Amino acid sequence: MGTRISRLGIRKVFTGRGDLTVEVEVHLDDGWGRAIAPAGASRGKHEVKYFPDEGVDAAIDVFKRWVEPGLIGMDAVNQVAVDKKLEEIDGTWDFSKIGGAVAVATSMANVVAVADSKGLWPYQVIGGSLANVIPYPLGNTIGGGKHSRGLGPDYQEFLILPYGAPDIYTAVYTNMEVHREVGRILAKEDPTFAGGRNDEGAWTAKISTDKALEVLSSAVKEVSRRLGVEIGLGIDAASSSMWNGKAYVYTNEGRELTPREHFERIKSIIEKYDLIYIEDPFHEEDFQSFAELTALFKDRLIVGDDLFTTNPDRLAIGIREKATNAVLIKVDQIGTVTRAHETVRLALNNGYRIVVSHRSGDTESGLLAHIAVGFKAPIIKTGIMGSERVAKANELLRIWDHLSGVARMAKIK
Repeated sequence: MGTRISRLGIRKVFTGRGDLTVEVEVHLDDGWGRAIAPAGASRGKHEVKYFPDEGVDAAIDVFKRWVEPGLIGMDAVNQVAVDKKLEEIDGTWDFSKIGGAVAVATSMANVVAVADSKGLWPYQVIGGSLANVIPYPLGNTIGGGKHSRGLGPDYQEFLILPYGAPDIYTAVYTNMEVHREVGRILAKEDPTFAGGRNDEGAWTAKISTDKALEVLSSAVKEVSRRLGVEIGLGIDAASSSMWNGKAYVYTNEGRELTPREHFERIKSIIEKYDLIYIEDPFHEEDFQSFAELTALFKDRLIVGDDLFTTNPDRLAIGIREKATNAVLIKVDQIGTVTRAHETVRLALNNGYRIVVSHRSGDTESGLLAHIAVGFKAPIIKTGIMGSERVAKANELLRIWDHLSGVARMAKIK
């Protein structure tokens, strides 16, 4: 059988941030594939464990002793069976035995191997013949929070979404032009700005949240006028990293806000800057505040990341509580492509938008673009600058060309 798993391999490699991670190879009788696990700096407490407590060497040892012999002989085409076997080998919900990094790298490498064996592209293996929708790239332009090590604004990401672009090339180019314009504005307005970028290639500057949004608004207006593309603004507050158990700590502003004050702060900036995308505005257990904000801003994307961690059980709670109207999808948060797809189906069946996302410690792989297209996501969170971010954008351009005129951009509004 051409798609029988004949051999597997694993090695230590690094992310673009220098995090230690793993790369897995899956060899079939006729084809092969490999994939690298990304690594996040801001991890929700409901994510799978990245490595076992003993570390990467223990994960590699378990892979060689249990994962490889457990998968050899299986038909790689049956992705569900392969991923369920990984769960069975581990025996825990959070992959604490083999590590989520090993699980997701193996799961994704299996997709690539099947594509190679069948002469397909990975997005076709994931999404089938109807996978022809290209997502809009959501780009981090100004960085703060953990991603900028406390050197920038209190919120983690200041984002742009070129939802008016007619094609993926224009969308990617628009994000890059906004990024450049923001750099020019910051250089003029902040004498201490030295052109520094954070883990995701976003500008890092010692400015307040409001100043960051003012700069971003000015840049968007200029680029939108020049290119004729509508561009929306957004934030990822990453509020769990600001929450101390009683209040939200605004380090840059030198104050703490009560949950109610923080809610009003979020509400005011949505209104003032006309934000269309708001991710993790509250800490990861506050379903009630999420629901209240979503009810107020039904026409905006209120997105849960740490709130859900791509976990279908967490998302089910959010659906019941009407907590958000969108969910961030990170395959590595839940461990396998199959698990992530379960969350995607649950979201879509309940009217949620999905946003497929990179991690702050990402890699040179463009596979995320295939996952986004395969999952039929309207938005992919990719970053803008930096080789590991551009890798995803360039792969979207290749997929667009591969679809040979059948491709269409997603509907955002």
